[in-house]
Amino acid sequence: MMQWKIPIGMEFFDQLRENGYYFVDKTPFIQEFLRDHAAVTLLTRPRRFGKTLLLSMMQRFLDLKDAEENRKLFEGLAVAQDEEAMAEQGQRPVIFLTMKNIEWDTWEGMQQKISWELARLYSPFQYLSQDEMDDDMRDAFESIRTGKATLETMGNAFQLLCKLLEAHHEKKAVLLIDEYDAPLQCAWSHGYYDEAIGFFRSLYSSALKSNSSLDFAILTGVLRIAKESIFSGLNNLRVSSALSGGYASACGYTKAEVAKMAHDLGHDDKLEELASWYDGYDFQGTEIYNPWSVNNYFMEHCKARPYWMRTSGNSILQTMLRDVDQKRERELYELARGGSIRVRVDEAFIYKDVEEHIDNLYTLLLYTGYLKCTGSEYDEDEDDELYTVALPNREIRSVFRREILKYLTYSVGRTTLDYMLNAMVEGDTDMFEECLQDIVRSMCGIHDAAHPEHFYHGLMLGLTVWLEKRYRIRSNRGSGYGRFDLAFFPKQAKFPGIVMEFKAVKTEEELAPAVDAACQQIAEKDYTAELEAQGASPIWCYGIAFCKKRVIVKMCS
Repeated sequence: MMQWKIPIGMEFFDQLRENGYYFVDKTPFIQEFLRDHAAVTLLTRPRRFGKTLLLSMMQRFLDLKDAEENRKLFEGLAVAQDEEAMAEQGQRPVIFLTMKNIEWDTWEGMQQKISWELARLYSPFQYLSQDEMDDDMRDAFESIRTGKATLETMGNAFQLLCKLLEAHHEKKAVLLIDEYDAPLQCAWSHGYYDEAIGFFRSLYSSALKSNSSLDFAILTGVLRIAKESIFSGLNNLRVSSALSGGYASACGYTKAEVAKMAHDLGHDDKLEELASWYDGYDFQGTEIYNPWSVNNYFMEHCKARPYWMRTSGNSILQTMLRDVDQKRERELYELARGGSIRVRVDEAFIYKDVEEHIDNLYTLLLYTGYLKCTGSEYDEDEDDELYTVALPNREIRSVFRREILKYLTYSVGRTTLDYMLNAMVEGDTDMFEECLQDIVRSMCGIHDAAHPEHFYHGLMLGLTVWLEKRYRIRSNRGSGYGRFDLAFFPKQAKFPGIVMEFKAVKTEEELAPAVDAACQQIAEKDYTAELEAQGASPIWCYGIAFCKKRVIVKMCS
């Protein structure tokens, strides 16, 4: 069996193909694209889903520079069997720039980054300076190439390069822009968005609208920023998102691709684990795996872990999560415990409206990869589409609890949460109840949730995620003669086992009987059986009763 190297963070197609890295064949995208494409195509996908590698592949296929050498890179791949597609190989001048590195904490600093990146882009095209051009064009070309251009001149950088390339090669240029929205996210986060949007509107508009030297353009990003006038006036724009627009399998791995990869690497027996951890995304009805995590899984000798964690940090999400209302808070906890919710999704995202329209939270969570769409229906009353969303897999459930739910604890303070968790582990029932009472009082509304017990169950599951380093946390799992609500299986013998049973009641008078009933249920159903079988000792059993903003915790004897 051939020994493949696993490509972790490998973004350049030629390096991957020339150095023995495993490549999931994405060249069918080339075939599909060339058969029928728009003048401008925008692919929106989450971070770490292979967008940069996809554009690098397109560059090597289309670029007339080093065409014969590049042709060898596609030997043995699907597109090489397509004579019609291969006739297009190496036939166009290509401009390729990734915008992911254009970020800074001030507008002045970002302008320097823009200048540097455009100078680097222009450098391989220095040969164009030998061509005939008018003085204004020559001055603009040289100023951009040497990093001395004004902001106004840089705003026409793509358009100018297209014109010069067409004049030299007598062929229209192709423009490939990776992570086009990354600088705008950075600008929003650091408070200079209004300045930045003006420049990037000029940069993209001049290149994409009425540019007679442009053959076609492909842009990738996380969000479609339609209403910022970047794409307004484009009559031939095709947007491919998780919800619509075609090219569903262009980014991410399909089920068949993962099965082939597992077979090629000698791990056919790992398909079930791979599916549980990294499958579950739905791009326009196509089942998709997270490619970053699948690659890391094989690199780490098939150790299932949440590899996607902290790969897609987004300060916009952080801002929105700190201001969620009680309804959204309940919905987020429902998602955390494995449920689904119905939401509106606005594909035409507007940065300046981020904090004004709370529904943008779910748009962000969907497009950044935290949620999957499981269905949709048209709401006749609201004249709008409603989407059913859920967490896609085990990896994202872990990431969601750590990266999303943690912001909901800020309203009560992390110190209170720490005290509660420590008391829970140490068997300090009074302190456990006192801290949990503070959290419930702060975070829960008087009329929280149509199904209160489910809501409080989700709340406790979210709050206790911080114990995952010490415990395997299990929810609604069979043990003894029934199913416990929540149990904590220690990863080390020095920690106690923990079982919890929840009750939700309508009146405070019912709290005491309810907590007694919870303890009785733990005993009668023998919920500690699985913990005992694993040798956990001691085992703390907690009955917990909730009534609106009131809570009682009891250690069961």
